Amino acid sequence: MAKILIADDSATQVALIQAAVAEAGHIAVVATNGDDALRMAVSEKPALILLDVVMPNADGFQVCRKLRKLPETATTPIILVTSKNQQTDKSWGIRQGANDYVMKPFETKVLAELISKHVR
Repeated sequence: MAKILIADDSATQVALIQAAVAEAGHIAVVATNGDDALRMAVSEKPALILLDVVMPNADGFQVCRKLRKLPETATTPIILVTSKNQQTDKSWGIRQGANDYVMKPFETKVLAELISKHVR
């Protein structure tokens, strides 16, 4: 059982993502803004980070870039889970260092399978 960091400012989305984390057999910790996501990524040392793009303080693209520059999180897998559904958004997210990109709304089972792919 691994620890997964969920960074999303929507309580509804957090609940849906937590269901996928549980289905994949892991536990979740939650950050509700970009600053907390950065802080918790270092302090909690999650096996995977599920990162929303549209959040207060720092958006997910900024957070992803910063996480890739920190030695503690440089290799931690990051999946962007977002409503930004343009191909340019996906390309930009991958260029910022994300390992994968999931568009909302998502199927819990699909996200759970993706979590399992990145957390072994």
